[in-house]
Amino acid sequence: MKFCRLYSLLALLNCLPLVAHAQEEQEHLFTKSNVDLIDLATELIHKGSGIRTETSGGHKSKIAISAVPAAGYTLQTGFAGLVVANAAFVTSEGANSSTVVTSFTYTARNQIIVPLQTNIWTKNNKYNIVGDWRYLKFPSYTYGLGGYTALDNGYLIDYSALRIHQTLLRQVKQNMYLGLGYNLDYFWNISELNPPANVSTDFQKYGLKSTEFASGITLNFLYDSRKNSINPDGGSFLNVIYRPNLVVFGNTATWRSLVLDLRKYIRFSKTSDNVLALWSYEWLTVNGKPPYLMMPNTGSDPYSNTGRGYIQGRYRGGNMAYLEGEYRFSLTANGLIGGVVFANAESFTELGSNKFETIAPGWGAGVRVKLNKFSKTNIAIDYGFGLGGSQGLFVNLGEVF
Repeated sequence: MKFCRLYSLLALLNCLPLVAHAQEEQEHLFTKSNVDLIDLATELIHKGSGIRTETSGGHKSKIAISAVPAAGYTLQTGFAGLVVANAAFVTSEGANSSTVVTSFTYTARNQIIVPLQTNIWTKNNKYNIVGDWRYLKFPSYTYGLGGYTALDNGYLIDYSALRIHQTLLRQVKQNMYLGLGYNLDYFWNISELNPPANVSTDFQKYGLKSTEFASGITLNFLYDSRKNSINPDGGSFLNVIYRPNLVVFGNTATWRSLVLDLRKYIRFSKTSDNVLALWSYEWLTVNGKPPYLMMPNTGSDPYSNTGRGYIQGRYRGGNMAYLEGEYRFSLTANGLIGGVVFANAESFTELGSNKFETIAPGWGAGVRVKLNKFSKTNIAIDYGFGLGGSQGLFVNLGEVF
């Protein structure tokens, strides 16, 4: 999600001075193994303390809460200030770590973003309760439908939005879950701020409305064999979400969508941290006509990470096909600094033919700075390129996928 990118940039900005100073005065840390930014900061403040170990700093507490003011930047929001808070805890013996994350963001483009994400695991991981609630006041760019649009086609759409997505998953066998959910999306005060003069926009052709509403149950299948979802070094992930938005749930007309999120991680040897990560994300309209603002589009997956090289919303259509590959490797022996190279390709169906007619590639490279070695959380800083001069900085807390 966007707020995660902003928070990660803050973490980088806060830690870089410490890193620079620590590298000058505590160079011996770079001869150690498994070092992170917290080690460098701790050594700077308490000289001679050495690096943290699993027993001294990596144990799990009953609940860990943190909150911090932040600043950051994304292509879609520009510069922004925010306050972010999170809590991590274990509900019972044998359960994965549960998390609650929230923040308040105000951007230079007069956007307001207030998310609340929950991921709760019960005893022995029998149930997984997942929530994604958000409020947005979000003037942002749209570029039309399909793959033939250009960057200079963009203009602002202003709207407010409320999202309530809640899912309950039950384990049916090891690493495999089935679940039921309910999703509600409501958009209001929708307006085109500066559309091109004397031209009917794709939004107008599709059906411009001042409000949009979607409500539906979800049928969910999840398979996840990754040991660490923050920074996977092996395993597979498959999430299938079928969402029928029926008239009985308050929709003006029935439409159905299907999302298939497939990821594979290949580690090259047991002694290497190098990983080839592969990602396929298919977002399909099975039938009917989704609201314009809920159509598949670049960067509108749950964590806003598809399409590095392009601004969020750059491409939009009735169906989306997406592929990405990323090679992750270490740059320092102590694991503090790593690097990645990546390439992706996305395609959207055209409004008239409903066919995939174009492919938009993206590519780039980035660095990884280890923030927490126990959770293997990295600060991810990437620079991506796309067609038509599209390019920009992309920052995340944790890996992109």
